[in-house]
Amino acid sequence: MSSTPDHPWGRLDAEGNVYVRTADGERLIGQWAAGGDAQEAFALYERRFAGLEGEVNLLEQRIAAGALSPDDAVKAVAKARESITDAAAMGDLAALLTRLEALAPGIEKQREERKVAKQAKQAEALVAKQRIADAAEKIAAGRDWKSGSDRLRELLEEWKALARLDKATDDELWHRFSAARTAHTRQRKAHFAEQSTLRDAAKVTKEKLIAEAEALQTSTEWGPTAGKYRDLMDRWKQAGSAPRNVEDKLWKRFRAAQDVFFAAREAVNAEIDAEYAVNAEAKEKLLVEAEALLPITDLPAARRAMNDIADRWEAAGKVPRDRIKELEGRLRTVEQAVREAGDQVWKKSDPEKSARADDMIGKLQRAIDEVAAKISAAEAKGDDRRVKDLQADLASKQAFLDMAQKAQADFS
Repeated sequence: MSSTPDHPWGRLDAEGNVYVRTADGERLIGQWAAGGDAQEAFALYERRFAGLEGEVNLLEQRIAAGALSPDDAVKAVAKARESITDAAAMGDLAALLTRLEALAPGIEKQREERKVAKQAKQAEALVAKQRIADAAEKIAAGRDWKSGSDRLRELLEEWKALARLDKATDDELWHRFSAARTAHTRQRKAHFAEQSTLRDAAKVTKEKLIAEAEALQTSTEWGPTAGKYRDLMDRWKQAGSAPRNVEDKLWKRFRAAQDVFFAAREAVNAEIDAEYAVNAEAKEKLLVEAEALLPITDLPAARRAMNDIADRWEAAGKVPRDRIKELEGRLRTVEQAVREAGDQVWKKSDPEKSARADDMIGKLQRAIDEVAAKISAAEAKGDDRRVKDLQADLASKQAFLDMAQKAQADFS
């Protein structure tokens, strides 16, 4: 090889010194074995340059993507500049430095954008933290312990995700939020402690009620004892809830005592109902007589028949309890029909209504006569439109007169 082999960006001299060309002249960047292969030397330093170029490419991409903060980007550019300035590499190092310098405006633009974005986030955070503090204070003022605690935990997670404000404002809002959480927790603990005391008291009260219920379960004084059980049930509800692990057990004992009494009463009532079944048959026959009166065509006869049926109905005696509503309902239907028939007779014979009907007929007839006179006058004038309007009015008044005359006929 020649004594001083050249490269577009440097050379290797006869003593094995490797130089790179820069804008300021040559710079010694390494040693190579004297008489060694120059192309191998150049290839080594070219690879080093390619590595530097790759770093610059990556840095440009990361800065463009916003992957680095502006401060970190400035530090990375400075570090890369230092590496390139004294690099033992062969290539256009000046171009790499120029590319690094070209990154500065973009970094400053990102710095400004981040500043604006940070201010916007802080403004949003201020509104959000004020809302969170307000919501927490509202929860602390209420008594929704379960939902309130869950909501406060959600608000805390929201707070953590928000940007920090200036220290004074952030501390003030945090103090409000934290104080509300503390107040809610303290009140919640006090509430459940009170509830625990009340549940223990309810347990004692309900055990006493159970003892009373069990003492009554063999009574055969059905009416009075049933009333006492209703009173016990009211007192049971007023006692409140016992601890969860005993509430169901207490209720089962209380209910079992009632069941013994009411089962015995039901058994006795069943025997009585069997005796009353005969009375129900008698009343069914009376109902056949009563329902045969419908529809009412002879009011006086229907009234006499219903009075007789009512006397025999009372004489028939009691019926099973599950038949009372059915049988009484059917009888009431016939009685109602008789009453309505009487009402209709009265309405038709009401002198006052008849007089009102007569007065209405007179007024309508006079109004019709007046309209008829107006029609004649309009016809004489040849006012066809007036005649048409008056004829429509006459027809309307005539319809009302017909209705009034029908009503008068009903009263007659």
